Amino acid sequence: MMRVSLGERTAETAAVYFKRTRSPAIQRFLPQKARTLEEALADFRKTREPGAESFGRTIRADGQYVGDVWCYCMDRSGDPQAMVSYCVFETALWGRGIAARALGLFLAELRERFGLERVGAFTFSENAASIRVLEKNGFHREESFTEDGVESGYYLRQ
Repeated sequence: MMRVSLGERTAETAAVYFKRTRSPAIQRFLPQKARTLEEALADFRKTREPGAESFGRTIRADGQYVGDVWCYCMDRSGDPQAMVSYCVFETALWGRGIAARALGLFLAELRERFGLERVGAFTFSENAASIRVLEKNGFHREESFTEDGVESGYYLRQ
């Protein structure tokens, strides 16, 4: 079993992440707001500002940078208190439990560092792997909806 850990996000890793997630296999399941590297780096810089509403970490498997996990819409008085997302861009490592273990580590860090307990997530209903990652971490489906012709689910962890 690979050793999974979380690392610090930097402008360099944000750029690598943006470039590595351009593949059709990833784009199929990972809608992204940033359309250019410049937009992605601007979004990363916002996470470094005081009072930022987002926070992220790199995912490492046996020391190798293989993806990111992050939260957004952070608000301890909100319900949920944050939304999470994740992606292992190293497709050769898919199906090995890396995302599930990374998300578990990240949720523990969110609880310890920010006091966040109620966390939500969205995923496409056809993304069975992502649904398994969420369920392994205690999320349950709250609702299903269709947007732009694609069925998705909203999941919550309390």
